[in-house]
Amino acid sequence: MVQAYWQTDIMYLKGVGPKRAELLFAELGIRTYWDLLQHYPRRHVDRSQVRSIASLQEEGEAVSLIGHLEQLEIVQAGRKRLQATLADGSGRLQLSWFEGVRYLSQRYKLGDEVALFGKVSFYKGQPQLVHPEMEPLKDEEHGTLNTLKIVPIYPGTEKLKRAGLDSRGLRRLVYQLLLQAPDIPDPLPPLLVQGQQLSSRNEALRSLHFPPSPQALQLARDRLKFEELFLFEWVLAHRKQLREQQAQAVCFSEIGTYFNTYYTQHLPFELTGAQKRVLKEIRRDVGRPIQMNRLVQGDVGSGKTIVALMASLMALDNGYQVAVMAPTEILAEQHYRSFSQGLAPLGIRVGFLSGSVKAAERSVLLADLAAGHIQVLIGTHALIETGVRFRQLGLTVIDEQHKFGVEQRNQLWQKGAAPHVPHNLALTATPIPRTLAMTAYGDIEVSVIDELPPGRKPITTVLRNNQNRLRMLGFIHEQLAEGRQAYVVYPLVDESAKSDLLAAEQGYAFLQQYFKDYRVGLVHGRLPAGTKEEEMQKFKANRTQVLVSTTVIEVGVDVPNANLMVIENAERFGLSQLHQLRGRVGRGAAQSFCILMAGRWPLGKEARYRLNALCSTQDGFRIAELDLKQRGPGDFLGTRQSGLPTFRLADLTEDLPLLKQARKAAFDLQAQDPDLSQEAHQALASFLKTYIRQHQLDQLKF
Repeated sequence: MVQAYWQTDIMYLKGVGPKRAELLFAELGIRTYWDLLQHYPRRHVDRSQVRSIASLQEEGEAVSLIGHLEQLEIVQAGRKRLQATLADGSGRLQLSWFEGVRYLSQRYKLGDEVALFGKVSFYKGQPQLVHPEMEPLKDEEHGTLNTLKIVPIYPGTEKLKRAGLDSRGLRRLVYQLLLQAPDIPDPLPPLLVQGQQLSSRNEALRSLHFPPSPQALQLARDRLKFEELFLFEWVLAHRKQLREQQAQAVCFSEIGTYFNTYYTQHLPFELTGAQKRVLKEIRRDVGRPIQMNRLVQGDVGSGKTIVALMASLMALDNGYQVAVMAPTEILAEQHYRSFSQGLAPLGIRVGFLSGSVKAAERSVLLADLAAGHIQVLIGTHALIETGVRFRQLGLTVIDEQHKFGVEQRNQLWQKGAAPHVPHNLALTATPIPRTLAMTAYGDIEVSVIDELPPGRKPITTVLRNNQNRLRMLGFIHEQLAEGRQAYVVYPLVDESAKSDLLAAEQGYAFLQQYFKDYRVGLVHGRLPAGTKEEEMQKFKANRTQVLVSTTVIEVGVDVPNANLMVIENAERFGLSQLHQLRGRVGRGAAQSFCILMAGRWPLGKEARYRLNALCSTQDGFRIAELDLKQRGPGDFLGTRQSGLPTFRLADLTEDLPLLKQARKAAFDLQAQDPDLSQEAHQALASFLKTYIRQHQLDQLKF
């Protein structure tokens, strides 16, 4: 009966009707009573904290005001606007609106007592509010609503406002709905609610819309945030359990001659504490007959490759082969050189496979692989092609795994030593904030190499604009004269009629003329793959000294002699992308530099935030946290790619303690009752079916 009530068509709610119902669905997706209840306020205004006009002194502060409209007129000069004057006994304040002019002018009249909420700005020394939210203080039909001290402000649209469904109109509907509503059922088990000291769902939802106090509002938000995070974490915990049941892997029971000999005799440098910690985590994983699925995160130069190589030795010691797959041929070749050099003293045979390997050579290689003579195969997505057969594949290493599709990863796993799947080690130089990794990767273990090898010099990063261009060019010349090399990165390939960005091809032509004594190369995404690889190899071999490029070098070849990175129009790049580009330098013994050239000056607020952040820190994880805070999790990972649902209230940049709490509770419950078969968990089981369908979590993927 309760469920049927919440599924009632919104048209039957008093004050709605067929036309408004159609509009609510078209504009906000509200079709039922439950949909309306789930249309949460975007914020609340505490009218108990009303300010006087005379007290307004700080630019940008958000304030609540109550007063009378003394002037109200539409001004046609320039852009049409509605202008008004508010008086409250302590002073007068100018108000302006550039949108909804007709609606507001018809709704309000001189003398109306109104409540306003907005940010203070100053014009010629006088305070003003531009586009404040305004509501009449008196409401004859719903007088009780105006006794609220904490007022919910609902998101809406211009069409809804014109139909009388602005924030105040929506507030009336929600009030009407809750006035007659039965208690709202709670999907969370009673013991969980009590153990976490949460309010009930019924109490939380009612208090979120109409909070009796600031304390009640906070409790309501905490309860509903916990619920959002708990539901998603339970799904991830369940997925992890299913994977562990289904993905039975080989067990690397011993650490043998290969690993010990390499560690004691051939390791080129002392491992950092972080590398040792990650290797222990890998060793623990591969020592069980459950597939390891571990992501190793680490900044450029943190030593992920050596960790992958030593993990490979664990597989080789137990008689299994290793596949290493990279997203580009140049990166695969770099891994091939590193592995070949490191494993040659042990007599381990390493093979390379990509689309450019000739047919005759490929035929011999595949025969040797199937026979087990090639112990480590490194390559591009060519590794997943039908004709590639391993004798006993026990470990896959996938670099920058997010650049491969889920199906490609699964195809590589299917080449394992049947009926088992290989262990999987994923590497990424794209730092993912710990908060986000905990949430998005509930069915994968995450290791972090958060320590750089000793001796690495910090990259000097500075912000410059076009006024400093000649000095910047002179500095490039100084570095080239000392035998160094430089990258110059542009955001576009061609000039665009719609854009004032400097473009790589025009920059290339200019730099060829400017640095006549040096060779300048060009790489961008529109070049044929072979040409691109050739240009990168020429730069690595120092046959070109300046490489002009777009972001195709973000994940690329290691060139220790390149110590200077210039990024043109740096304000157009994302923070994490800038950090990745900067990571192309700083790989050798020489001091390295990154010059961020701003194309526009002065910078906007967001661009200034990004570029100053990059200049102030080189910690990739700190940068990732800042990037997440600015962009939000959906934009940071890409919601579809990450499998993250859109949380209504939870904020992964701010709610880490609550996330940890919800995650532990979800994983504990999943361990106690995996199928939610106990009677106390039936409501949760039923709700989860709807939740998974609504959020399309059937396709949750790494």
